[in-house]
Amino acid sequence: MDRDLSEDDSVADLSFEAESPVAPPAELEGLPSYDWLLQRGRGQVFFPMLEAPGQPWEPAAWSSFLEHSRVPSVTEEVAREALLSFVSSRCCYSSAAARDLIIRELKQETVFRYRLETFSESRISEWTFQPFTKHSVDGPQSGASPRLWDMKVQVPPMFQEDIRKFQVPHSSLVKECHKCHGRGCYKCSGCHGGGMVRCSSCSGTKRKARQPGKCRRCSGSGRRRCSTCSGRGNKMCATCQGARRLVHFVQLVIMWKNSLFEFVSQHQLHCPAELLSQARGENLFRDENSVVYPIVDFPLREISLASQRAIADHSALLTSRARILQQRQTIELIPVTEVQYWHQGKNSVFYVYGTDHQVYVADYPQRYCCGCTIF
Repeated sequence: MDRDLSEDDSVADLSFEAESPVAPPAELEGLPSYDWLLQRGRGQVFFPMLEAPGQPWEPAAWSSFLEHSRVPSVTEEVAREALLSFVSSRCCYSSAAARDLIIRELKQETVFRYRLETFSESRISEWTFQPFTKHSVDGPQSGASPRLWDMKVQVPPMFQEDIRKFQVPHSSLVKECHKCHGRGCYKCSGCHGGGMVRCSSCSGTKRKARQPGKCRRCSGSGRRRCSTCSGRGNKMCATCQGARRLVHFVQLVIMWKNSLFEFVSQHQLHCPAELLSQARGENLFRDENSVVYPIVDFPLREISLASQRAIADHSALLTSRARILQQRQTIELIPVTEVQYWHQGKNSVFYVYGTDHQVYVADYPQRYCCGCTIF
């Protein structure tokens, strides 16, 4: 029966990183309940049985979608206001040119942006340890450890990436610390265990050159307390933190990842594609399910092809190493307007794009730099 680790007090959420010995404890190997665990220092990835997908999505009446999703046209007034807002956010741009330029023509085009998001979960088993401070150990004597995909955990909100680590029940084993061999401390490398070092002020001569009397720093002894170990002669083992023993256990690492495929349709205007990829658009179509199916018969064939390619790519990339939990595909309308204008005897253009009227201008006619006007 599945166990919900989010509600099990015996399972700790782990966030530490410990120094690892060369190989896992020999006692971990050969146990029947550990046949899915780490082998010779390498993590194994395990995949659950794929669930049968649902019914294919029925083709949409795209004409009705397009009719009810019309982006308002950009007028001369809107274009000028957008340019003035853009210029006001740039410290070296003069607003005079934006107010005075003469708009000659507006060329408008609608770009389609397709996106596919695939939210997946992958699991890795690895062995790790921490200082042994408890009296009770959840080891094999308490039962067989569940397999990785039999362990239920709370999934984060869909399409939000996360990584979490859990201790696998019944996988603990207590052993002597491999670093300090059960001593709980090291001999200090600064004083070699003596607790005292040569005085750096007088170099151990007990007197400083050209100064009468004994060295004040070491009180004439020529030796000082070791600052590395504070005179103790040893340092606490950082691996076991002085506990002398370590509890080794198998750790489940769960990674939730959101893979993104994005495609922007071709257009005749010269607004950079990377800006349109980030632009705000109007949602035309949204399909979200455990498995989505390719879009067919879209009026713009390249969108249908992009959908087919995206779903195939994500399936090929993820199904061999992760479990797909949810997919979401969208189509958005991105309005783009090329504004042709005249200013001081020169013709030029700027672009207004996105539903929030962002502006791209390659060569603004009036800019300032270090107090000098650049034309």
